[in-house]
Amino acid sequence: MNKRVTSCLLLTGFAFLLISGCAGENATLKSESTVPAVKETVAVKESDPKPSEPLRKDPPVETVKSTTGDPAAKVGSTTITRGELDRAMNILVAQNRIQPGTTPESLKEAQKAALDQLIFAELIYQEGLRTPPADLEKQIDFKMAQNKGKFGSPAQFEEALKSSGVTEKDLIEITRKDIVISNYIETKIASTIKISDEEIQNFYNENRERISEEPQVKASHILIGVDSSASAEIKAKAKEKAEAILKELKGGKDFAEAAKADSTCPSKNQGGDLGFFGKGQMVPEFEQAAFALKPGELSSVVETQFGYHIIKVTEKKESEPPKLEELKEKITAFLKGQKTQKAVYEYVTNLKKGAKIEILL
Repeated sequence: MNKRVTSCLLLTGFAFLLISGCAGENATLKSESTVPAVKETVAVKESDPKPSEPLRKDPPVETVKSTTGDPAAKVGSTTITRGELDRAMNILVAQNRIQPGTTPESLKEAQKAALDQLIFAELIYQEGLRTPPADLEKQIDFKMAQNKGKFGSPAQFEEALKSSGVTEKDLIEITRKDIVISNYIETKIASTIKISDEEIQNFYNENRERISEEPQVKASHILIGVDSSASAEIKAKAKEKAEAILKELKGGKDFAEAAKADSTCPSKNQGGDLGFFGKGQMVPEFEQAAFALKPGELSSVVETQFGYHIIKVTEKKESEPPKLEELKEKITAFLKGQKTQKAVYEYVTNLKKGAKIEILL
């Protein structure tokens, strides 16, 4: 069974592990697309789609498996077993949140981190059971059907469960906890958090340079194609032809007509038009020449691995951040996610102070 699919099965049930361990982390906004991406890592919402594939490859480490029901901790009258702890460790390793290492000390630290999250989850689950969703059982059935639907057959689903070290009954209980916790966070904590226009504006001002669009140029070209392994004589003839075309263009010949008549690039059908492109999308020699031109200018003959080009830039877009209106919804969701995570962490930390917790490792 594909390990990434197996991890996905468990990750679906362990979204609540996100409620602790990351509070206070500063996310760096690198581009416009980062805003919604980061939001998913900080906001725990039942309505949020769960990833069908992990965002990173699973790290090449050995994970711990256990079938034992020996107690690892008790939260009130509820026991957290070694099997639950081992599964939580496997998930955190897959998420790259912990590295168990090879020494007994590092393994102990990893176990403590995983156990802390399970304890936090249990505390908020117990609170959530006071006001569970009215349709809890229906939600569980729906989630289980979704889980099973990810697999081609019941046998593949069973194989994934076996690989994960859980039974279907275990998965039902994991799903129950996930729904109850997510519902509690959404209805009791996230719903009380407001983001002001001033906060949105400040965030935009502080990050606008990081989310600016990259400069782009719109260019057309004429290519006199020649293989990079061709003889010097063939290359010389191709370059000579390109030089002759360039001379005609400088003399007033229409660029699009020349492209349709002489270019060997498929773009000849559009008069050589390549559309807009940014840095890193073209071979270096072509890119350097194109970005050095002003709109309306012609390049000299440019040699690349494809042959000889004549480039004409028709338009340029300078680096420019998206308008606040375009990002307001995403920024709001991101900031609310950050505040929600912090509020959850503080809330559960206070619950922990008044709870009876026994560590039994």
